Amino acid sequence: MGELKGEAADVADVAENDVEDVIERAYLRALNAADADAEDAVDLSASALAAAGGSGTDASGRAASGAASAANDALLALTDRLVRSCWTGGWQPADVVRIARRRLTDAHARLAADLITAEARTAPAAAASKDPRWAAQLAELAAAGPWNGDGTLLAAHGRRERLDRFSAAVSVLELLRLLGRLPRITPVAAPTAAGAAAHRHAAPLLGRIRALLAKAESTDFPEEAEALSSKAQQLMARHSIDEALIASDAGAAGSDGPGACRIGIDQPYEGAKALLLDAVAAANRCQAVWAGDFGFSTVVGFEPDLEAVELLYTSLLVQADAAMLRTPQAGTGGGGGTGGGAKGAAKGRNGKARHGGSRSKDFRQSFLIAYAGRIRERLADATEQATHAPDLPAERLLPALAARDVAVRDTTTRMFPTTTSHRLKGRDHEGWTHGTAAADRAVLGGP
Repeated sequence: MGELKGEAADVADVAENDVEDVIERAYLRALNAADADAEDAVDLSASALAAAGGSGTDASGRAASGAASAANDALLALTDRLVRSCWTGGWQPADVVRIARRRLTDAHARLAADLITAEARTAPAAAASKDPRWAAQLAELAAAGPWNGDGTLLAAHGRRERLDRFSAAVSVLELLRLLGRLPRITPVAAPTAAGAAAHRHAAPLLGRIRALLAKAESTDFPEEAEALSSKAQQLMARHSIDEALIASDAGAAGSDGPGACRIGIDQPYEGAKALLLDAVAAANRCQAVWAGDFGFSTVVGFEPDLEAVELLYTSLLVQADAAMLRTPQAGTGGGGGTGGGAKGAAKGRNGKARHGGSRSKDFRQSFLIAYAGRIRERLADATEQATHAPDLPAERLLPALAARDVAVRDTTTRMFPTTTSHRLKGRDHEGWTHGTAAADRAVLGGP
């Protein structure tokens, strides 16, 4: 503790024009520490950061001036630089927030949203202006109400998370260390002009499909759910087929190649969820590549099909979660759906839940694996029926779809030249049985 106090005393007396160097050195100390020494290095750097930044507010809660303002400016310059390095490294806004939550805590994820929205305010002409998915991610972060720039970042983060100044500085440096150590990943390009046009053209139809899926997820009447399912299937399948025929008629010069998007795979039971997404992607003539360390899958396909994959996967995951919660054998330790609830109350230093083994965990894992397998069969059947509908020109459609399959496969191989396969095995017979039954009852919203 003597060393920490000495460091703080030294920093408190620095001139305002030296604060940038103090903050940079504090960050580099945290960044470059070995994992075994990271906690001590972050604590030491947090002492320096907290002292350099002051309280950040006066007695009335207004933003402070002088040293605190200079420290905040220097800190924001550093965080902007790190956020932009994430973008050049292939990451997108949702990816950064997801990895912060996955590797650290929900509080760090909220802080990541603060840094991203702050960077976006200084770079209005960045990727968001060209990529509708990027813009949608930024809009979702903004809707969650991140820091709006009032006061200093350190003080605002401390108030929201109810942290003292030192603890807020620790939290900031833990996130900056994470961002600074993120590896480069395969970038996902923005949709081309043709792809964006296809997305806009499909928007009214996709709105209708979303409404159908929402009703199907909420209804208690199987007959109504089946009717909604059939309608959604018809809309999605026909839209994908029409797009393939239009592209075929336009020829190579008028067609657009495959694109890609990332879809989050939340804890727990990520392998089973990735398996479900793979089944949905395959049925929609896409390919999914799971990055287990980062908590997402990259889905490669044509624009109309990518949207269908995300809609259908989300809906099926919600239905699986609801079905599993209605099954007593699943226990109360957390569902398998989009909420990603964790089992047990034990937590580590960062507040991350630690999962213990139990029969209910085996049940839920087996449930989701069986659910994904049966959904794959159902979707494959539905795709086959839609493709061979009697009113479709098979002599034109089948070659067009085959060409798209080749394009998707080639694009996936180019983006991910080295992949490995994973085999999942259910260990609980009752979970497997209930998961298969739930998949048979599930409402399908895609071809």
